[in-house]
Amino acid sequence: MARAAISVVMLCLFAATVIAEDPYVYYTWNVSYGTISPFGAPKQAILINDQFPGPEINCSSNNNIVVNVFNNLDEPLLFTWHGIQHRKNSWQDGTPGTMCPILPGTNFTYKFQVKDQIGTYFYYPSLGLHRTAGGVGGLRIFSRLLIPVPYPDPEAEHWFLIGDYYAKSHTALKQILDNGGSLGMPNGVLINGESVKHLHGDNKPQFTMKPGKTYKLRICNVGSKDSLNFRIQGHPMTLVETEGSHTVQNAYESLDVHVGQCFTVLITANQEPREYAVIASTRFTPYILEGKAIISYEGAKKHASLFLPLSPITWFWSLNQFRTFRWNLTASAARPNPQGSYHYGQINITRTIKIVNSVARDASGKLRYAINGVSHVDPETPLKLAQYYGVGDKVFQYNLISDSPADYISEVTVAPNVLNATFRDFVEIIFENPTVSVQSYNLDGYSFFLVGMEAGRWSPDKRESYNLLDAVSRHTVQVFPNSWSAILLTFDNAGMWNLRSDNAENRYLGQQMYVSVLSPEKSLRDEYNLPLTQQVCGIVKDMPVPAPVYH
Repeated sequence: MARAAISVVMLCLFAATVIAEDPYVYYTWNVSYGTISPFGAPKQAILINDQFPGPEINCSSNNNIVVNVFNNLDEPLLFTWHGIQHRKNSWQDGTPGTMCPILPGTNFTYKFQVKDQIGTYFYYPSLGLHRTAGGVGGLRIFSRLLIPVPYPDPEAEHWFLIGDYYAKSHTALKQILDNGGSLGMPNGVLINGESVKHLHGDNKPQFTMKPGKTYKLRICNVGSKDSLNFRIQGHPMTLVETEGSHTVQNAYESLDVHVGQCFTVLITANQEPREYAVIASTRFTPYILEGKAIISYEGAKKHASLFLPLSPITWFWSLNQFRTFRWNLTASAARPNPQGSYHYGQINITRTIKIVNSVARDASGKLRYAINGVSHVDPETPLKLAQYYGVGDKVFQYNLISDSPADYISEVTVAPNVLNATFRDFVEIIFENPTVSVQSYNLDGYSFFLVGMEAGRWSPDKRESYNLLDAVSRHTVQVFPNSWSAILLTFDNAGMWNLRSDNAENRYLGQQMYVSVLSPEKSLRDEYNLPLTQQVCGIVKDMPVPAPVYH
């Protein structure tokens, strides 16, 4: 009788554990080559389940995402999940510093949790110049049902994946860079993989609106080089979220979306029932490239007006727009507590790291981009694997760069670039851009507070201008020409995390690095062990698997 009672108790405990686990969402992707012709000329593209752009990942906060990727290409492949933090789990981040590539003709199953995140994100293939060929798609995370959202439910929501487009294949672009050249200007701009040629043609609208209804739009710049200005004819946009943070709800006629950035906006169908143009145009380029799309009202009989809203000029306009973005302090994000309950401005800074980008020719005369004078190359053995197996010293060296680089950097060192960071340090990172091009950086594994941005050189007295109350927490930061941007964050997510330029050419030629964050307690509370299904490669391929490091 006692044994039966114990069995019942154990069964109940097991059932409670199963019930308590967060839901799973499953996807199967067949990745293959295909042909696209958005501007007439055919180009080899990377398709997922024959789709360009790729299929949406649709989930809610804390869901477990399982994606089984079959690589039908003739080259290795990885996917990274732009903006997803992978708490304790850089093993699934999908960068060459953390994972072995999925070889041709094989498959790999990603499993990760969108822990305590909401908002608009995207995924893309992270090796080489694959992102220029496609393989990009939206990833949206809804709030849990019990967490209030600071705006009424919209009638519907729609994606706008915008980006510049190169007519050459990714292999041809790679060859240009490998031979020491530069990619130059793109050939056009796409909106959801296409661009309308004639506004008065027989165009299929992206979606159709009911008069008086409000719609949510998820906008991401998934391109390779250029900042884009996004605007909708006759319809102001109310910004409600960016990169996982609810914002103060200001209205905008247009938004500058820098490479890798995402915004969520609301528009209301309160205009004359007809077609309206959606425009995404390049910013800060010698000449403007535009992509166009159409949205329509139900029963519309009239085409869109040919008088299109103009793009703003100068990057000072974009800088001033950034200053209007504010964190919604009273709204809840993924957790019930208000965003503003975290007082980041009251935490003491324990380390300041200055990141300065540069460009130069290496010893062979080839173009290289660098961070603090080091141009990163990916070793055959992923950095995280080498570290876990205890052979990191055979693959890379920590801290080749200084926290305080020289004022002028004229030479580059080509090597894996890994910075060692102390777990749970509250850090200030200054990005300085001495070049004439806008930079855009993404940091995997984290969101950070973008507290300051100004023209000129940074100095300690610039802290007086920081927004220490309601700066937006996000994962991608732009740095304007001859300017600086400052972020604050706590290195509380153990792992090996990629800090990279979102400009494809810069990233491919070395403007990236990794931040190693290790927990001194070696606890499973802080980081997961090597997953049993993780692929191994490089010098650790034939080594025995180490005993679990974290307990």
